[in-house]
Amino acid sequence: MTTFDDFMKLDIRVGTIVAANAFEKAKNPAYQLKINFGEQIGIKKSSAQITEQYTLDELVGKQVLAIVNLPPRQIADFMSEVLVLGTYSKDGVILVIPEKTVNNGDKLG
Repeated sequence: MTTFDDFMKLDIRVGTIVAANAFEKAKNPAYQLKINFGEQIGIKKSSAQITEQYTLDELVGKQVLAIVNLPPRQIADFMSEVLVLGTYSKDGVILVIPEKTVNNGDKLG
């Protein structure tokens, strides 16, 4: 069982998607995202399997929550640096987003 202390080790931050591209080499349909987490963290890359619910055009400018302190993960020829959070629904993954616009880099607490 995971403890509260384990959960607190995760660094979950808000970032704004600044670029989104199709990820043709991914095993499962996915997008390559560039996400701005503010001055302290900067822009990080992520692979996200969110193609069923989101188009590339609607992703740019959207704020998302992501875990920023996991080790990078190689996916095909792409290095994913953060894990974007979402929920698995019957119609595909739905992103976890702030209800209101907040500062990039704000921490879930």
